[in-house]
Amino acid sequence: MMAAARMAFASCGRAHLLLPSSPSTPILARTPVGCGGIAKSISFLAPSSAARSTKHGALFCSCTSSSSEAVVAPPPTQSTVEEKKPAAGAEEKGEVPVGELAGLLDIRVGRVVKAWLHPEADTLYVEEVDVGEEQPRTICSGLVKYLSLDQLQDSNVIVLANLKPRNMRGIKSNGMLMCASDASHETVQLLTPPEGSVPGERVWFGSEDDKSLQSEPATGNQVQKKKIWESVQPHLKTTDNCIAVLGEHPMRTSAGKVFCKSLQGAGVS
Repeated sequence: MMAAARMAFASCGRAHLLLPSSPSTPILARTPVGCGGIAKSISFLAPSSAARSTKHGALFCSCTSSSSEAVVAPPPTQSTVEEKKPAAGAEEKGEVPVGELAGLLDIRVGRVVKAWLHPEADTLYVEEVDVGEEQPRTICSGLVKYLSLDQLQDSNVIVLANLKPRNMRGIKSNGMLMCASDASHETVQLLTPPEGSVPGERVWFGSEDDKSLQSEPATGNQVQKKKIWESVQPHLKTTDNCIAVLGEHPMRTSAGKVFCKSLQGAGVS
């Protein structure tokens, strides 16, 4: 027994022995230097009941030092491991702000130079709209239920001009007239540029100075593929003064703010 004790004492200075997890087994301290140089006391503990049941007995060495306290490093828990893992999509780019997306839309002042009923669809008008290009654009609009031809003819309008062209009952539509509508979609009114607005001028959101910050508009394919309009549209509405806004930022031309006739707190599409 004494020989075994002397061997255990000698080995204690070189390495710590890992102990089986048992309430009766002490946890060895991790010290700055080996136990042999600074140990103040050494205790030899009888093995646990589990150790006694094995073929060979075990002798455990524990050393303590006044220069360091016992440090117990608990095994990493599942939550700790999960916290260290990068969050899903952390390396991916964040969502583009709605204001930046709105800047990719080509929204212009327009003027309806001619309008007629779609020959193949009772709910559609066909309009030729001046948006500052060499030729008027042909646009189909589902406004028959809400506006008469007289109300549409020669009206000043707001046009979303960089939608991908769509075939609507045999006529290709190259844009959309923007309107305000109530929640029940029973009342629909055209968005109207302020007096003095020039067909073809690009509309923006914000202050007068923000016009210079406009980016180049996206292509029709980009608008469709990236769902730019779908991302912006829910943030468009009218105020209590019937001004069209994106969040809190008014829709503008160089002549002033875009508005509708009378709908307050309406959606815009």
